[in-house]
Amino acid sequence: MLYEVAILEQPTAKEAEDGKAERLVFGPKAVVAKDPQAAAVAAVLDQNGKLEINRERMEIIVRPFGQAPLR
Repeated sequence: MLYEVAILEQPTAKEAEDGKAERLVFGPKAVVAKDPQAAAVAAVLDQNGKLEINRERMEIIVRPFGQAPLR
């Protein structure tokens, strides 16, 4: 199945107090996988360490790419 994956970095408590919002680090990118969890893992592994992000503040968002076609 086709999924759309994005990775966000959440602000620290201090950054949030200063009005900083989350930051888009990756995507949205189309990923083919058997389920949403596999899509998230594939997106992270595809980066081969290129993500400059604090993994404790990382949020991975996965959604099905599209709905059934209209008839």
